[in-house]
Amino acid sequence: QVQLVESGGGLVQTGGSLRLSCAVSGRSFSVYSMGWFRQPLGKERQFVGAIDWTGERTYYTDSVKGRFIISRDNDQNMAYLQMNNLEPEDTAVYYCAATTAATGPSSTSVANYALWGQGTQVTVSS
Repeated sequence: QVQLVESGGGLVQTGGSLRLSCAVSGRSFSVYSMGWFRQPLGKERQFVGAIDWTGERTYYTDSVKGRFIISRDNDQNMAYLQMNNLEPEDTAVYYCAATTAATGPSSTSVANYALWGQGTQVTVSS
C-alpha cells in the first residue's frame, strides 16, 4: 500500500519561507509524477505545481511562479515544495499527490491523482 506523508507546515510571517516534504512509501517512487495542491479554508483544492518522474520538468500555477520550487529525490523517495516570499494568500492546507500519468496539462487536475497525503497546514501572517 502506497502512503504519502507531508511535513514541514507551520506558521510564518509574510515574506518568510517554508519547505514542505512529502515522503512516499510502498512502491518505487520513481514511477510517479508528483503534484502539490493547496486548499484554503472554505475553498476548493487548487493546483500549485507538479514535477515529472525524472525531476527535470516542473510546472507551476502562475501565482507561485518565481516563489515556489518543486524538487524530488528519487533515492530517498521524497518530494519537496520550497516556498519563498510567502504571502497571506498562500495560507492553506497543502497536499502532495502522486500519479502514474505523464506530466502535462492534466497535471493541474485533482482528478489526475490517485494517491494523496493527509495535508499539512501552512499559515502566513500579515
